[in-house]
Amino acid sequence: MNKTQVNVYFSLYGDDFPIDDVTKKLEVMPTEAYKKGDLIPNRSTVRYRKETSWDLGTGYQLSRDVNDQLQEIVGKIQNKSSTINEIKETYSVECKFFIVVKIEQGNTPAFYLDKDTIKFASTIEAEFDVDLYSNPYESDIAK
Repeated sequence: MNKTQVNVYFSLYGDDFPIDDVTKKLEVMPTEAYKKGDLIPNRSTVRYRKETSWDLGTGYQLSRDVNDQLQEIVGKIQNKSSTINEIKETYSVECKFFIVVKIEQGNTPAFYLDKDTIKFASTIEAEFDVDLYSNPYESDIAK
């Protein structure tokens, strides 16, 4: 039986910037990083990255509360707001939190943003991008 999963990641992205320098400044290893022009793997047609990105994510995890994954990421960078803002200014990059929820069998997780997370996101001028994927119930598949 499939269970609802949540993936949260923070992304610094822009035209072109030195990923290694960002990693050194933040003192956090990204979970994924790529450069503008890199080949996008596992595609049926050849496609290339349109921007450079430094990402810190949880990967998909079973979850009943999106805030569990969000706090896992925020906790690693919350005390680095001045560094993040310096990186944004130096390299003309933007930042965003991505929240991806795969809902199985109608089991939706709790979803809220606490005031500390909102305050931190505001300090670094981060946006939130939320994707919800609701997969069909097993009984719907049988029809």
